[in-house]
Amino acid sequence: MTDSELFGIMREELFTALCGDVMDAMGRTCQFLPPWIRPLKEGMVIVGRAMPVLEADCYGTRVGHKDRDEPFGLIFEALDSLEEGEVYICTGSSPSYALWGGLMTMRASYLKAAGAVVDGYSRDTSQVLEQCLPVFSRGSYAQDQGQRGRAVDYRCPIRFTNGVVVEPGDLVFGDDGGVVIIPRSVENEVLERALEKSRGEDLVAREIFEGMSTVEAFKKYGIM
Repeated sequence: MTDSELFGIMREELFTALCGDVMDAMGRTCQFLPPWIRPLKEGMVIVGRAMPVLEADCYGTRVGHKDRDEPFGLIFEALDSLEEGEVYICTGSSPSYALWGGLMTMRASYLKAAGAVVDGYSRDTSQVLEQCLPVFSRGSYAQDQGQRGRAVDYRCPIRFTNGVVVEPGDLVFGDDGGVVIIPRSVENEVLERALEKSRGEDLVAREIFEGMSTVEAFKKYGIM
C-alpha cells in the first residue's frame, strides 16, 4: 500500500502505546522519545516518515562563513527539503530556545509535510495551531534560535538523549501518549502485530463490558 494509505490505517486503528508494547515484545525497548516531547494541543496525531535534523548550540554568529556559521545554519535548507508525508524531527541542542515557529509551520504545510517533532521548544503557538499541522515539542517558549543554535546537518541519523536513534525514513507516530519511532526495517512486522493486537483488544473490551473478569480475559486472550 502507499504511505498515504498506511498513515490512514495507523490514524484510524492504532495508537502509540500499542506500537510501543509490540516493539517491547520484539526486544526493541527504546523506541519512545523523551516524555517531555508533547503535542502542542491535546488530540493531535502525527504520522509520517522521519526527515531528521541535527541541531547544535552556538554563541552569536559570524556572518560570511557559509553554512555552519550563518544564522540558523542549515535550518532553511532542511526545511525546504521536506517532502510530502515527511516529519521534520530534530534534536542535539540544549532546551533553551525555540526550534520551531509559525513561519516554519507555514512552509511545512505548503510542502504537505506531516508535521514537526522537536526536542526543544516551539513558539508562535497561535500561528502554529491556525495551520492545523501537528507539532510536538517541550511546549511554548519564545526565545529565538538565531543567536543560540543552528542546524548542522539533515537527512542524517540522530540520537535523542534517552538513546532513541532516528534514521531517515523511519515511521514517526505521535499522539497524547508521546512519540514512538518505528524503524523502517521492522515496520511491516510491527504494524501487522499492532493491528492484530488492536483488534484483539476490541474483542476483550467487549467481553469485559459484558462482565468477564480481567483474570478470565487475560487467560482467554493473553491481552490486557
